[in-house]
Parts: sequence; C-alpha cells; structure tokens
Amino acid sequence: MNYDVIIIGAGPAGISASLYAKRANLNVAVIYSGESQLEKAHKIDNYYGFPNGITGKDLYDGGIEQAKNLGVAVINEEVTNIAIVSPPPKASYSVKTASSEYTSSAIILATGNKKLRPLIDGIADFEGKGVSYCAVCDGFFYRGKNVAVIGNGTFAVEEATHLSHIASSVTILTDGKDDSEVKNAIAKNPSLAEKIKIDSRKVAKVFAAEDGNGKVGGVEFLGGEKISLDGVFIALGNAGAADFAKKLGLVLNGDSVSVNEKMATNAPGIFSCGNATGGLLQVCKAVYEGGVAGLSAVEYVRSLR
Repeated sequence: MNYDVIIIGAGPAGISASLYAKRANLNVAVIYSGESQLEKAHKIDNYYGFPNGITGKDLYDGGIEQAKNLGVAVINEEVTNIAIVSPPPKASYSVKTASSEYTSSAIILATGNKKLRPLIDGIADFEGKGVSYCAVCDGFFYRGKNVAVIGNGTFAVEEATHLSHIASSVTILTDGKDDSEVKNAIAKNPSLAEKIKIDSRKVAKVFAAEDGNGKVGGVEFLGGEKISLDGVFIALGNAGAADFAKKLGLVLNGDSVSVNEKMATNAPGIFSCGNATGGLLQVCKAVYEGGVAGLSAVEYVRSLR
C-alpha cells in the first residue's frame, strides 16, 4: 500500500502530524505498536483545556480515535525497518512491519527514543568496544566474525537477518525470556533457520577477550557456560527513532534526531517530532512539533507533484 505520508508513532506528536497532513487532503497512515509512555501517565493536569486533568490513556486513546474519524489509516503493527526505495530528488521510502510493507514519499518519525540497555553485567562497559545498538551501522566491522543479538522480538530478528549476510555466525540470545516470537518469525523464512541460531538461556555477563584488547570476548550464561563472540548487538523491544535514524543516515544529537525549524532532518522527505527530537518531554511540545512536521510534510509532498 502506498501513502503520501507515513507517520511512525501514535503519541501526541504522531497523531497531531497526521491530523494536519490529512486535513490537507493527503493519504496518510500512522503505524504504531507497543505501549506508549503517555498511556502510563496516571493524570495530566498541566495541558490546556482539561480543568480537572485527564489520564494519559484517555488522552492517548482519544487522539487515535480522532485520527481514525478524520480518515487516517491507523495501523497497529511493529515497524522493523525503513529503507530508501528511490533516491532524491524525488525520494521514496519503504516501511517494513512484522507482517506487511508500505511505501511513502514522506516519513515522520514520532516514536520517541527507546534505547533499552539490558541489565546484564558488562553491557555498559563494552559499548563501543563490541557492544552495539545498530546492525546497519556497525555490522560491516564484523565481517566473517561471530556475533549475537540480544532480544526476543521481531526487531531482534530484523537485526539478526541483516547480520546474517555479513557475519560468520549469528545467534539470537533471548536472555531467558519467551522465544516464541523469534521462533515464529524465523519459521516463516526457512533460509534464516540455516543462518541464525536461537539460545534462550539467561545471560549473566559479557566478558572481555583473552588477548587483552579491551573488547568483547563473549557471553557467560547463568551456570557458568560460555560462548565466544566478537560482537554483541542489542535489539530490545521495538525500534525507536534513533534506531531508524542510524539506518537512514540521519544526523543525531546524542540519541535525539536533529531537525531544523520545520522538523526536517538532513534527508529529503524525512521529518521527526516529539520526544524523538529531545528537549522538553511534554505533551504541549509534542503537539506543536507534530503540527509543524505534518505541515512540512504536506509542503514537501506537494513539491513533488
């Protein structure tokens, strides 16, 4: 399915962007999955128009319903990858989910940032020394080597799939968590089963290489068993804005996506807003930036016609 604008994320920023883009008569989709941080807010009493406050869940659900009522396609699927289909000046993008693929002229990243670090000894110590959060960014450095991906969802499978074309061996470590989603995803593609192993044991720690180079040497499981590895990639939960930004070559400021006053990134047709851009992590800021991003995407799409 092709859309004029695809928005990743259904929080205040993403939904606000969708409202402005849809009211400009564009074909708009919002794709989201997982629980929003907004849903976890017990009560919001500092947002305009609610004298008695409102629960985060009510505000979140109301925004999604508003978008649906306007005719926005709201799709509850996990986005696993965003890729360039055709280059500038009329770039187009592919958005891949766990079960479908969509294309669009413009993308708005409104997922927030979800860089999750597992509570495993050694992970923080080896970041940049064999522990990575982006297979597309760092996979090249592990050509012909043995690597593992820590995670138990489709995001982990996506990262492992990319690495399987580069590394000598790839193992998904589910760290003692439910491995059914990983197994089901790989079962759908038999060729992956030959390239990617699954190990469901609980990881106790990441240890250093014996040659004293200060880099990753492997992981140790509870019980003391070890496997040797050259690299460990982290892919917990769903991909966030920074994960997609790295794959697309977008400029980052720390873990936040860098944008200009129009919420435009350095890539044509890609915008970002809300918590993904850092700064004040409040609903009012997310709604404002979503509106700007939506209008900027409208301007961009119309310039292609």
